[in-house]
Amino acid sequence: MNVQETDREHLAAFLLAMRSQGGVEARLMEAVEAVPRRLFLPDIKGNVYTAESFPLPCGETIGSAELAWRCVMAMRIQPDSRILEIGTGSGYTTALLARMGARVTTLDRYKTLSKLAAQRMTTLGIENVTVLTEDGSLGWAEGGPYDRVIVHGVFEKLPKAFSDQMASHATLLCAIGPERGAQRLIRHEKAGSRFEEEVVGTVWWVPLKAGLAARL
Repeated sequence: MNVQETDREHLAAFLLAMRSQGGVEARLMEAVEAVPRRLFLPDIKGNVYTAESFPLPCGETIGSAELAWRCVMAMRIQPDSRILEIGTGSGYTTALLARMGARVTTLDRYKTLSKLAAQRMTTLGIENVTVLTEDGSLGWAEGGPYDRVIVHGVFEKLPKAFSDQMASHATLLCAIGPERGAQRLIRHEKAGSRFEEEVVGTVWWVPLKAGLAARL
């Protein structure tokens, strides 16, 4: 059995596991099926849908496929959602977001990762994504306000800069907690000048680094 056939089997099993969780909307299932994870992990051998993280260039990592779809599901994306993503990484979650929303602006401080992610969007024919090599530690006000924001990083508390870039009734997903150890993955729902918070999981993310990478 070749890699393509094996990947199809692993994807089928993964989709079955997703369906067994209940409450996963059909649009998200279709997005996961339409975005081949192998494209984002070309050098990884074996099952790319396992519940583990994988290394990326520039010393970064990509979380599990399950974490990706759970993050997307938690954001409750609508077809007209304007989305900001901080921490493009491989671009896998970016592609899922693009399949779900109207427009995605995604930032990464590493030009290597941004370039590879942009190439993958082109390969998949995804045109509703803008990939930027920028410092996203304080968001990206130029494209705001946003309906949905996801930050692949942890804060001690949510920076005001992000809340200022969110539209009314917008949703932001990020980790809150210590730099090391387990953190709460929290969905922040903006309601006027205040936030309603809901813990949707546990993650082990790292703080965002400010500035652009000097070399990579």
